[in-house]
Amino acid sequence: MESENVDLRELTAPCGLDCFNCVFYLANDKEDARKQVESFAQQFGFTLDKALCKGCRAREGVPPLRVEACKVFKCISSKGIEFCSDCSDFPCDNLHPYADMATIVPHNTKVFNLCLIRKMGVEKWAEEKAKLVRDTYFGGKWNI
Repeated sequence: MESENVDLRELTAPCGLDCFNCVFYLANDKEDARKQVESFAQQFGFTLDKALCKGCRAREGVPPLRVEACKVFKCISSKGIEFCSDCSDFPCDNLHPYADMATIVPHNTKVFNLCLIRKMGVEKWAEEKAKLVRDTYFGGKWNI
């Protein structure tokens, strides 16, 4: 985990993504992440300020480089729950994995993270497992 002074619940998206490890969040304070986000922003025609993120919940579910809230955020908000794993319909198609952009966006880790959050609690997951899940997703080798 990058910082000890973060609100782990606030910086964990309802879908299970670890905002505190996301480049769009890290770019607020880290120069190497900022350069990466600047490149993304230019590619999609946004300013750096529009691409910087304070976390899904702080942005009312609107991801960086988007203009409206994601389906997951809208759903949990309408149901008054904190995480998708708190829902009786979990897992649902809002969490379906996609191959599109899988090499740069860790959305396929959502259900796995939510299961870990349910099992470990959000704080323990954030401190002990979230970065490892992200690192394995982007750098690990398929192991059956």
